[in-house]
Order: sequence, then structure tokens, then C-alpha cells
Amino acid sequence: MMKRRSVLTHSASLAALATLPAGALAQGRKDSIVYAMALEPSPGLDPTGGAASSIAEVTLYNIYETLTKINPDGSVTPLLAESWEVSPDLTTYTFKLRRNVKFQNGEPFNAQAVKFSFDRAGAEKSTNKDKRTFAALTTRAVDEHTVVVLTKEIDPDFPFLMGQATAVIVEPKSADTNMTKPVGTGPYVLENWVKGSSITLKKWDGYRNAGAIKLNRATFRFIADPAAQVAAMLAGDVDAFPRITPRSVEQFKGNNRFQVVVSGSRAKTILALNDKKKPFDDVRVRRALNMAIDRKAVIQGAGDGYGVPIGSYYPPSAPGYVDLTSANAYNPDRARALLKEAGVTGPVDVTITLPPPPYARQGGEVIASQLAKVGFNAKLQNVEWAQWLSNVYGAKNYDMTIISHVEPFDLGNFAKPDYYWNYQSQKFNDLYAQYKNTGNAQARTKLLADIQRMLADDAPMVFLYQPQWVTVANRNVRGLWRDMPIFVNDLSSISWA
Repeated sequence: MMKRRSVLTHSASLAALATLPAGALAQGRKDSIVYAMALEPSPGLDPTGGAASSIAEVTLYNIYETLTKINPDGSVTPLLAESWEVSPDLTTYTFKLRRNVKFQNGEPFNAQAVKFSFDRAGAEKSTNKDKRTFAALTTRAVDEHTVVVLTKEIDPDFPFLMGQATAVIVEPKSADTNMTKPVGTGPYVLENWVKGSSITLKKWDGYRNAGAIKLNRATFRFIADPAAQVAAMLAGDVDAFPRITPRSVEQFKGNNRFQVVVSGSRAKTILALNDKKKPFDDVRVRRALNMAIDRKAVIQGAGDGYGVPIGSYYPPSAPGYVDLTSANAYNPDRARALLKEAGVTGPVDVTITLPPPPYARQGGEVIASQLAKVGFNAKLQNVEWAQWLSNVYGAKNYDMTIISHVEPFDLGNFAKPDYYWNYQSQKFNDLYAQYKNTGNAQARTKLLADIQRMLADDAPMVFLYQPQWVTVANRNVRGLWRDMPIFVNDLSSISWA
């Protein structure tokens, strides 16, 4: 059974933290920083080989770079590509590459490296979570500094996708060892990784614009427990904690030692269902489960009120959003009637597998109590992140799980035949293919609305809420992202006042 929320006291948390090595915590305050994260990157430091967003939180724009860069407001600007042009039919992109760029092992960055990276990402044995996107690409190295990318699927957001962690450019000779010895073109290199504790990056003097990088060192500490997160900030052991537990945020708001940033997101927090398992293979059961959940209560319990209810797999902050919160709105009586119609009677035993983030552990308690009211006896099972990735995401060995999907453009997951939800619908596949191959903006918006409605009707999962992320930091830290269209800790913008 799930342990109840931690009762670790404030003083005990401080005592435990005091036993940890200080390292960079107390020295070089003006040219080093300590970040904290709830989850450690797993299985390693190659974002093209693992689905965990925590990999990108450490590595994207720090160790590895992409052709384009996504900014806090969601805009896209050049990074390794100086510029690009797109054909009128949106199927051909020509990237002009930045010159005189080297990888951290001394090898040159060029068009061949881009082709290698994209071909590798779309290869048959690729473990890139956006493999489908890259498999639809044909990449040609025209010359050392020009790349032409042809895509079988039309996507006006293609430049945005090229700035995500799955599109990092890797050096061919070092690609196979990037999990433990990452090599990129970015301003930082891996200095040390103490498994289970911290990762330290140090400034790479060979970076093309090293003079603009203010921090010589950054340490990322891993603190999953909500009480320990708060204690670490109050003790001054951590300088910045993006996506800290919202619990106790009010005490930071009233403390002039800290700044508190509440950020919008494109994330979707869901109660995922294994759609091939009975009784979840019946759409009536899935709709009933959606009706059994009071989203506002979940937002309060899981995120202390920082969130917006959703009724389909699309966040209110994204273009083309359709409000479908009324589609399967909270209605326990209707939920019980649907379950009876589906032949589901008596207590149903299910397990909700919960990864470490506080929103999952805290949300699980709220959801279990609500499911009990419609006849589901939910056992809460806490697992570590590596276990979740292996057993839930990989082996699909679960009933239900609570997770936030943070990628902005990931509706294509529903078209993947082997994705961990086990949702399969030829109607959806056809509609999504039509969407991906339609260039007209107005027609695409209509198809996007149709996709949202289809998912609300099919209810492949319980749609919960769009989270708002809270960052707490030392008041003198400058350059923190104000919004989070993607999960990244961009050290190149960080400095001390």
C-alpha cells in the first residue's frame, strides 16, 4: 500500500540535508548555482534515448543544442541553424548552419552530423520517443553548412519540434556513449554525476560564445520529498527550484529572500488507463471514470490550486483549444449508471501506480477516494522513476497511473500502436493523418477541434488538468524562464545580480 504523505519534520529535513556534501553549495556564489529537481534523469543523459523529461532539464541547451531554440514565450529562434527557409507546401526545410562550431570532443559540427542525428533518431532500432516524426524525414547534406529536410507530414510547428530535446544534434563518434558521457556543442560539459544525489556541469571554455556565459558551474540536486524540497530552499542549500511542490509556496511569497514565479505550461496531467485491460477496454467504463473525478478537488489536492481543468488531451493555453470540460463532467450518479450499463458491478480492485513527483503521490490519494464512491477499490502503489519508466511506460504493466505529459505537440502519441496507453483507434489514426497532411491553417484548426472532440468521446484516459508550475529561487538569481512551453533549465541565460 502507498505510504501516506511524508511526515518528515522541518528540523529533521534540515538535519538530513546537513549530512550531504556541500560541494558548490557554499562557494563561488556569484559564478555557480545550485538547482534542484524532483526527479533524476533516467536512464541516462541522452534525451534521444529516453522518455523522461528530466533528461532535458539537465542537458537541453546546456550540453546539447538543436537547430532551433524554443524561448519562454514559445517563439522559435536560430541556434545551430543560422536561418531556415520552408517551401510553400511546408514539406521542405532548408537550414543554413552556423559555422566554426565544434563538439566538445573537438569534432566539427556540420551537415553530416545533422543528417546522422536525424537518421539515427528515425532508424528502426531508435529509442527516441519522437521516432515517428524522424522516420518521416529525409535529410540531405547539401554541403558542409546546408541541410535540406523533407518531411512526409505537413507540420507548421516543425521549427518548434526541431528545438526539442529529441532533436539534439549528436556527434557520430560519441553518440553511443552519450548516456553516461554526453557530448554536444553546448556551453557546459558533465563534470560529475553522483547517482541518486546530484549532477554537476561545468562551463566549457571551447564554447563559441563562452564569454557570454556567466556561470562557471551548475549543480542539479535531486529532491523528491515535498518537505525536503521546502527545507532545502529555506536552508539556502538550493538557489533555484523550478517546479517545486506548490505546497507551502505561500511562505516563500512572504519572504524577501526569495522570488516566486508561477508559470504557464503546455502540460497535461492525466490519470492514464491501460486501455487493453478489462474493464478499461469498454468506452462506457472510461467515460464513467472521467465522470467520477472532481477535477477541481484533484487540482487542490495535487497542486494546491495551481492548475486548470481539461476535458480532452489539449491545454487551454495552446492555439486551437476547445473547452470540453462538460463532455464527461463530474457526475458520480451518471458514472455509476454507465458502469452498471457496462456490466461492471460490485467492488473493482485496481492499482494506481504513482511515480515520485508530489502531484502524483498527492493526487493519488484524492483520486482513490473519489473512485471508491463509484465502486473502484484503488490500491496506491509508490514506485521510483526508473521503475515507472520500465514497468509502466516500457512494459505496460499497470492498471492506472498519474503522470504529466509536458510536450506541447504530442497528440501523435494516440496514433502509436505500441504506446503505453494501449489506445488503438483507426478512426483517430485517419483523422490525425488528415491533420498532419493539411496545409491550410483554417482547415487544420477545424481538424484539431475534431481530434479534441474524438478524444473526449473515446475517453482513453481520465483528463485531469493543465498544471501551472511554480519556481522558487533566491531573489538575486536572474534569467529564470517566466513560462515553460517545454521543460528546460537554460543556464546560458542565468546570472546573479
